[in-house]
Amino acid sequence: MHDFQYHQNELYCEEVPINKIADKVGTPFYLYSNHTLENHFKVFDSAFNGIDHLTCFSVKANSNLTVLKIFVNLGGGVDIVSGGELFRALNSGVDPSKVVFSGVGKGIKELEYALEAGILMFNVESTQELTTINQVAQRIGRKAKIALRVNPHIDPQTHPYISTGLKKNKFGIEINQALEDYREAKKLKHIEIVGVDCHIGSQITELQPFVETLRKVKELVLTLRQEAIEIQYVDLGGGLGITYHQEQPPHPREYASALIKEMQDINCTLILEPGRVIAGNAGILVTKVLYLKKGTEKTFVTVDAAMNDLIRPSLYGAFQGIQPIVKTEGEEMVADIVGPICESGDFLAKERTIPCLKPGDLIAVMSAGAYGFTMSSNYNSRPRVPEVLAREKEFYVIRERESYEDLIRGEMIPEFLNK
Repeated sequence: MHDFQYHQNELYCEEVPINKIADKVGTPFYLYSNHTLENHFKVFDSAFNGIDHLTCFSVKANSNLTVLKIFVNLGGGVDIVSGGELFRALNSGVDPSKVVFSGVGKGIKELEYALEAGILMFNVESTQELTTINQVAQRIGRKAKIALRVNPHIDPQTHPYISTGLKKNKFGIEINQALEDYREAKKLKHIEIVGVDCHIGSQITELQPFVETLRKVKELVLTLRQEAIEIQYVDLGGGLGITYHQEQPPHPREYASALIKEMQDINCTLILEPGRVIAGNAGILVTKVLYLKKGTEKTFVTVDAAMNDLIRPSLYGAFQGIQPIVKTEGEEMVADIVGPICESGDFLAKERTIPCLKPGDLIAVMSAGAYGFTMSSNYNSRPRVPEVLAREKEFYVIRERESYEDLIRGEMIPEFLNK
């Protein structure tokens, strides 16, 4: 459920008419519902109340400081994949002992930053990374808590670009090799083994891949304990899908019930890294119609948002729901909704049946709260759009619209070109 609803044919976010926000901040903009974010986190987290667990929101899904602060205030941790995400998380007030650091290419400076911050653990992706972490920890006089990210070769039945648990994917250590790597890790003086990590993909709409993965991880945990390698944490990652169109993903309660059943006999704290399932349907992208163009084969609706603002449709062929901000009775049209970017791949929807639109109309691109702003760019030198949070009858700009000056900040022309 979410808090974007029509009242007398006008779309509201909580108790705020979206037209009112557009008049104040202009278009395009991202809009999030405070209540939806809070409610989704609470529903997900409380589903696991039967066992020791830690819900670490996946910062890559939505890294706005205000969004992170909402989850921090609810007792959540974070899953990060870069030093920049750690910086954001710490500035949102997260407890460092609730931070897990994932990702295949952690740099030396990032490792130092995380060690000095005192994070919960690193999810280690390769043997060389393990060696590097040990060296960095030795140099700065720390001991690094780690889990090895194992690759269980489970097909999550999702888009190939967001599948992460197959042998052909770049992520993790093949599960059959993991035991030997854990033995090597045990020998390293500045490494403390605390967990096993696994993440098989994103936008997964079936329970079975998660259950199969957890069963393989359990086998590894029990084998490790036979070798006196005690495991405190099992990090199952994230990946639970949402409804963009006609998907029917399991409810978090069903997801939790299946995992809790499998966790009963291993006495570990379960770490979860939800992102999309918390934030996806809690946000929309609001954009304005600029022009209509009727060709011999297609009708195009050009709007002021583009692939640089929301790249999922172009990158993944992903479906995003389209709704008018003001509903009207009348004819419908079939059109491609496209942006101003100079690419044929610049579209938000293709051959979509929508109400007839005219220049100046506002539309909402639904389910844009995750992997929306975080994947945006300045392509075609377009300033990035603002982010807005609605709470009850009020709204707050939580990130300002970039200016043209922002586009060239940090650039400089060498003196020899000015002579």
